[in-house]
Amino acid sequence: MALRPVFCVCILFSPALLLAQTAEDSKSAIVDYSKEPDWFPTILRPYQEQKTPPVILENSPRLGSLIRDGKLELTLADAIALTLENNLNIAVQRLIPNFAQIDVLRTKSGQAARGFQGASIPGGLTSGALGAGVSGGGTGSGVGSAGGISGGGGAVSVGSTGSFDPSLSMNFSWDRATTPLNTIQVSGVPVVTGVTTAFSSTYSQLFQQGASFSVSLSGQRQSSTQKNLLYNPAAVSRFSLSFNQPLLNGAGFLSNQRFIRIARNNIKVSEEVFRLQIVNTIVQVENAYWDLAAQQENVRVAEQALSVSQRLLNDNQIRLDVGTMSPLDVTSAEAEVAARTRDLTIARTNLQLQEANLKNILSKGISSELDMASFVLTDPMPEPKDSDLPTLETALENAFEKRPDFRQAQINLENQDIALKFTQKSLLPNAAIFGFYAGAGLQGDTATSQSGIWDSFSQAFQGTYPEYAGGMSMTIPFRNRVAQADNLRTQLETNQIKIGLQRSRSQIELEVRKGIIGLIQGKAQVEAAHQAVRLARAIWEGEQNKLDAGSSTSYQVILRERDLIAARQAEVSAVAGYSKAKVEMDRSTGRVFESNGIEYSDALSGTISKMPVSPFTSGGSNKEGK
Repeated sequence: MALRPVFCVCILFSPALLLAQTAEDSKSAIVDYSKEPDWFPTILRPYQEQKTPPVILENSPRLGSLIRDGKLELTLADAIALTLENNLNIAVQRLIPNFAQIDVLRTKSGQAARGFQGASIPGGLTSGALGAGVSGGGTGSGVGSAGGISGGGGAVSVGSTGSFDPSLSMNFSWDRATTPLNTIQVSGVPVVTGVTTAFSSTYSQLFQQGASFSVSLSGQRQSSTQKNLLYNPAAVSRFSLSFNQPLLNGAGFLSNQRFIRIARNNIKVSEEVFRLQIVNTIVQVENAYWDLAAQQENVRVAEQALSVSQRLLNDNQIRLDVGTMSPLDVTSAEAEVAARTRDLTIARTNLQLQEANLKNILSKGISSELDMASFVLTDPMPEPKDSDLPTLETALENAFEKRPDFRQAQINLENQDIALKFTQKSLLPNAAIFGFYAGAGLQGDTATSQSGIWDSFSQAFQGTYPEYAGGMSMTIPFRNRVAQADNLRTQLETNQIKIGLQRSRSQIELEVRKGIIGLIQGKAQVEAAHQAVRLARAIWEGEQNKLDAGSSTSYQVILRERDLIAARQAEVSAVAGYSKAKVEMDRSTGRVFESNGIEYSDALSGTISKMPVSPFTSGGSNKEGK
């Protein structure tokens, strides 16, 4: 018996616990794609596919829980929560931050960012081929060698090499070649057969300040039918270490981190792109909610109008039967009933269309249960309040601080500034210092001793036969027209973005002013509509009393009834218009998230841990004409 209350409490709160657990599980499953796979202790992880979360195309459990007895009871907060969970436009844009994270991962290797919808990569960041990264070219080496007929030596050049991701390349080969010779002075025989087993490996890396280095190791075992060889078979090895450091063009963190900086900025851009999608969709669902509320009011107005017309027809029929009214008055009443029946049919079909529109916004797919459900909106349309109208200064301050599209434009200007600084540095010539060290080894079998590849490697590492080199390289492009063109283009693109940013500022100011004017107009229209309904009702009731007293006609009552219906429809339209004006005010000032209590983390995960709170719920309901 003691367990029964506990069991009942668990059953009572299990839906809430389930939704909370689902939200927690979803947020814990969010992956940061900017981080590379951890290779320890599984060293093969970088070479294995990373699985992305599966696509969920089913509606959230919240939608089904709100449908009871064929009715979908919906507050505006419920509608916003369902939109964040199920709207397909939001679901598509939810992947944008992932693309930005993947670009960060890509640029960490030294490659160019690829960009995504809403974040283009400045063209001035690339040098050479469009889309190229910051990886260096091939590496140079000394010209010394071991095992040849004469010693090596000569000019040395070591270029930039590698990428931010270190690379190790290895090669192994076996070769047997028979070669006819035109002399026997060197080899001692006219035909030489040689067998070579070779191995080579190179490790290279580029650092973010521009320096690069490479380490190479090679070895081979050669046996030949030649005469007069010192070693046969011979073990030849070579070890080399080289570095390159740019001094002008390509030197420093800006030149080599430019794509990383852009990609990290684009993380913020992706958040603003996603926020903008949330804002646009929430504005859409709020407007759809109030449009549906207006359509429901229009249906009630049409039903009441038909009821009044039907009652007038019945009263006129009674008066006709007792001989106090002419048949023409009954015919007029019948025509009015037909007109009100037509209006009710139109109102109901418009309501069905608006319900279908809202269902499409709130769901990933319309199930049979959802298709058959009708809406019951529990939030009344708001009445105007003085607190709804912000000052112009406050509204503009909020807009410039919080509008996602404006903040996105500001970050794009920061990206363009990075490109401009890079092209300025790219005007400089290419100059670099480099260094090189190599050690060679040569061992093998002789008539008196035997040695192998390990002895040869020992000589290479110990510097028995060393080679040292160092120097400076410089490339001066005369006229420098490519770099000049890239810099000029980047300057013009920067000017375009600055002009576009100012244009956005002007547009935002205009939208905020329009929003304030819209609230002022909406408030005046609602107050006037309320007064018009009260007056039209009083006139209609007075005309009805006059008809009952025999001092008016049925036609006059019908006219006053039409005036009342028109006033009530205008009232519904005015209140709905004011509701949408408040929505537009929040959008233009960038307060959609704040006004509706939307958590960015909930929107990103697609689950709700904290229910939105609509600012409309505090407004009074419209009692007139109900």
